Amino acid sequence: MNPVTKQCEKCNKSFDILADDIPFYEKMDLPMPTMCPECRFKYLLAFWVNGKFRITKSALSGKTIITVLSESVLFPIYDRSEFVSDAWEPLSYGKDYDASYPFIDQLVELQSKVPHPHQVGAKNTNCDWADDVWESKDQYLTRSVGWSESNIYGYRLVRCKNSVDLTFCFDLERSFDCLYCFKSYNLKYSFNSRDCMDSLFLYDCRNCQNCFMCWNLRNQKYCILNQQYSKEEYENKLKEYNLKSRKVVDELKREFWQHIGQDAVHRQDYNSKTANSSGNFLENDKNCYRSYFLQESENCRHIFRGFGNKETIDSVGAFQCEKCVLGAMDQFGAYGNICNLYTTSCRYSVYLDNCEECEYCFGCVGMRKKKYCILNKQYSKEGYESLVEKIKADMNSRGEWGKFWPLSSAYCGYNLSLANMMFPMTKEEAIKFGTKWDESIEQHYESIVSANDLPDSIEQVQDDITKQRILCPETKLSYNITKDELAFYKEHGIPLPRRHFDWRTLDRFKPFSHMITLQKGNCCFCKKDIEHYYSPELGFEKIACLECYQSKIA
Repeated sequence: MNPVTKQCEKCNKSFDILADDIPFYEKMDLPMPTMCPECRFKYLLAFWVNGKFRITKSALSGKTIITVLSESVLFPIYDRSEFVSDAWEPLSYGKDYDASYPFIDQLVELQSKVPHPHQVGAKNTNCDWADDVWESKDQYLTRSVGWSESNIYGYRLVRCKNSVDLTFCFDLERSFDCLYCFKSYNLKYSFNSRDCMDSLFLYDCRNCQNCFMCWNLRNQKYCILNQQYSKEEYENKLKEYNLKSRKVVDELKREFWQHIGQDAVHRQDYNSKTANSSGNFLENDKNCYRSYFLQESENCRHIFRGFGNKETIDSVGAFQCEKCVLGAMDQFGAYGNICNLYTTSCRYSVYLDNCEECEYCFGCVGMRKKKYCILNKQYSKEGYESLVEKIKADMNSRGEWGKFWPLSSAYCGYNLSLANMMFPMTKEEAIKFGTKWDESIEQHYESIVSANDLPDSIEQVQDDITKQRILCPETKLSYNITKDELAFYKEHGIPLPRRHFDWRTLDRFKPFSHMITLQKGNCCFCKKDIEHYYSPELGFEKIACLECYQSKIA
């Protein structure tokens, strides 16, 4: 089978549908993609909400709820516990299929009427100001969290505890301002480090303790700028840095990234324990192609963030999916699905939105434990199969079949989606791409202080700062310092943040957006041709092939 070359309908660049991609579409009787892989990721990620937290009321009970769903959504928002209760009936919104106009239009009309839950997640305690949180406790303004406790301003955390400003970290405790770090304790201002403790400004370090401003170290103690010191020398040297000063910390961050760019050695990808796979940030994967942030998966292609998948293609947020195509947050036991959005434990179903534990459903919204339903209307097995064939034939004749939900049906604008974190666009670019853009509505406060006027040192901060709103000069958004947050900063000697927490997360995340496009270069040691994932914007000077990296660094 030969590759098929096409022109992307979004960016107009030519792209290949590879021979190994084609069977995935043929098995599901789907047409070949009309967008290049990168635009497919942008499109699907635009449905993954990363919006601002806001207070509103449940449309069912009037209960106060906190949600990241945009004010622009048309559908009613119910408290999550009400959404899964018997207080309402999804089948009451059922409608007959009308062959006179496109099925997708009928589906979007249904979506606009059926209630949606205010929050994603389950089995949490004191996690009202959080979203996509699972089996966790005391999370504040965090997103995508599992099995964690007492974290503030986190994104993509697993088994983390008593930490602030972590992004994509697993098994960290009492840590601050870290990106892609694992199994560490009291780690600060660090990136891509593991099994470390009581350290600051580490890059690609393993099993290090009491180290400061270091890179590529293994099994070291008491190092500063990769230079060895005695315990006493290290402690005295560290005192020379006034780490309680915002000005000092900002200058150290700039110096740290200069060392990462000029001195650190970077392995050609961040993959671990993979076989016959390509992409970046892969772990324990086999036969996975051009995928990113994917773990424990096999025979998958074009997946962005997932776990435990098999034979799945073109999906984002895919968790425990098998034989699925075109999904956004289709997860936990999904099997044989096509074009599903925010579904859980559904099988053999197509064009679902926010459905749970359904089988053989087509074009449904908000359904739970249902079978043989179309547009939220119940059918017999025979009636379902007959009408599905009719709808598919009509969709094929109109060129609809196999196209994902329209961007107009996303729960938020592009700027408040995960797509904007990984593939940033201006408002003009996003609208040209075909998606929405949500204008920020900032609440007015009578008393507000500029972040530029905050004390430079945490030692100068008074407890009454928790009673004030703070204006971020860059974003013009306001934020506050909670009592728990202030206690953390004082305990750890961390100066107050001067930017809105969402923009701190976006800045911390930025390196990832430059590590998902295949590049070509030469190993800095052996000079052989290599493929890697560091875009020129990062300015990394020393990129090594896996063999050289392992021999000289690991």
